[in-house]
Amino acid sequence: MGNFLAGRTVAVTGAGRGIGRAVALACAAEGAKVVVNDHGVSVDGREPASEVAEAVVKEIEAAGGEAVAVGDDISTMEGGQRVVDTALARFGRLDGAVCVAGILRERMLFNMTEDEWDPVVATHLKGTFTVFRAASAVMREQGGGTLIGFTSGNHQGSVAQANYSAAKGGVISLVRSAALGLHKYGVTANAVAPVARTRMSAGVPMELKEIGEPADVAALVVYLLSERARAEDITGQVYTIAGPKIAVWAQPRELRAAYADGAWTPERIADFLPGTVGTDPMPMLARLEAMAKAAASGDRPNR
Repeated sequence: MGNFLAGRTVAVTGAGRGIGRAVALACAAEGAKVVVNDHGVSVDGREPASEVAEAVVKEIEAAGGEAVAVGDDISTMEGGQRVVDTALARFGRLDGAVCVAGILRERMLFNMTEDEWDPVVATHLKGTFTVFRAASAVMREQGGGTLIGFTSGNHQGSVAQANYSAAKGGVISLVRSAALGLHKYGVTANAVAPVARTRMSAGVPMELKEIGEPADVAALVVYLLSERARAEDITGQVYTIAGPKIAVWAQPRELRAAYADGAWTPERIADFLPGTVGTDPMPMLARLEAMAKAAASGDRPNR
């Protein structure tokens, strides 16, 4: 057992498999008491079963740690609250909340149904909100704590996962809002955009050039939960980890601006905008265009 998180209590959603499981095990290995939440659903969000959360608790206890399982659906307010309440009832406090839970229902936008949109947004985005909302109230009273949301590089956009991409973009904005609103209470909030081999990444429709293992992601999460990260005042950040690579994403900001002398009209904008304000090219769109061009010519694109 390590001591990077000694004396702390951490709740992890989606902790029955993949990255969530790796995070829960790593937190316990570094001395934290862990609330293991997993609704136990399939990758598309169906067939819930709580056994996966209980199995991770047994792993932690077998290694000498302390943990408790919560099988609730965190896309409900009651489920998110129960995760936090369980931490308080069992361990007396909550120092970190890590929201990993997610599902996929892939479909092109023009074919996507409400049943494919709502559950994905509910699990990723609302499921982060429900836990953050309950946890932040506790952390505010404690005078400190750490919130960690899980996003994806797909927040840039996705060909066939508009629901997932929209939810992950929302997680980033939620994390930044939490960082701003909770800073004066000693609470930090950050997001992780992992690239790791999991059952969800297995369905990614394009080749992942850089990819690691769930344990790599867990190491970053443990650091962000620690006093070492708090001492550096790390908050409002989005980090990618992919095997040996760690990267930080830029904060959103205006690139260029222009001002009219008088009112804008569509004609004036048409004459003015392309050569002044211009555009900010989408890297993923450029990649798709290169792949399409290579496919048309019979060549393999550079990845």
